[in-house]
Amino acid sequence: MQEVKKIWMDGKLVDWADAKVHILTHTLHYGLGVFEGIRCYATKDGSAVFRHDEHIERLFGSAHIVGMKIPFTPQQIKAAIKETIRANELDACYIRPIVYFGYGVMGLNSTGAPVNVSIAVWPWGAYLGEEGMEHGIRVRTSSFTRHHINISMTKAKVCGNYANSQLAKLEAVRDGFDEALMLDPQGNVVEGTGENLFMVRRGVIKTPPITNILEGITRDSLMQIARDQGHTVIEQNFSRDELYTASEVFLTGTAAELTPIREVDGRTISGGTRGPVTTALQDTFFAVVHGEDSRYKHWLDYIQ
Repeated sequence: MQEVKKIWMDGKLVDWADAKVHILTHTLHYGLGVFEGIRCYATKDGSAVFRHDEHIERLFGSAHIVGMKIPFTPQQIKAAIKETIRANELDACYIRPIVYFGYGVMGLNSTGAPVNVSIAVWPWGAYLGEEGMEHGIRVRTSSFTRHHINISMTKAKVCGNYANSQLAKLEAVRDGFDEALMLDPQGNVVEGTGENLFMVRRGVIKTPPITNILEGITRDSLMQIARDQGHTVIEQNFSRDELYTASEVFLTGTAAELTPIREVDGRTISGGTRGPVTTALQDTFFAVVHGEDSRYKHWLDYIQ
């Protein structure tokens, strides 16, 4: 990671090196906390947070789902994010708000533990690599399964949920792949370890329904852009073997942005490179986040 100057913690900016928590912080031990991943982009009109309102709405929704009361309003958190970006003098950055149960109680009952909020920002390029962004990445089906809908709160971006994703990611990287493909308990393709998934087949763009996936904000953005470009986009369950026969496959997410997939389980996709639909969507997406497409100007919240 590239260090910056300040991190926002519970209402005040502290030096990066001093942004510490107690070793008995409850969330560190039991994993019940919620977070967001947001990006700020440089545009010709200044720095802008992409779909700021939607990300903060999801943060508060995640906290509500797991029974956490955030001790700040959405407006205060939005203002704090902008304050943190300005304090670090960044034109573009990744933004990580996290809400966690702090030090005060121990045991699985978190009642009485304080709810703390921190916001960190730092420069972060292509999550899956610049090469992967341009030419596509290689993925393998994981031996780990995406959570059953009733095992955990799959609509909440919960810290502990990502232990499963980490195991899948580490397995894939260890075996020489860039990312893992997750299946649900019924064997349907659902997502990457931290990304939503799309495929193009017979001229139709398909993506798994939100039944058992996180409702991705980048996912929603790309669905709107694709429909505006005249594509048919449907939400539908599909299997691994259907994915193998897709003409194009790509991942979306705040970190991954829009990353093409050139190979799945040893099967080449789109001739082993980025396909034309993916390329057009990717070009439009980056024009949008950099303020170059006025149709989607409402998705940008300028720092000023």
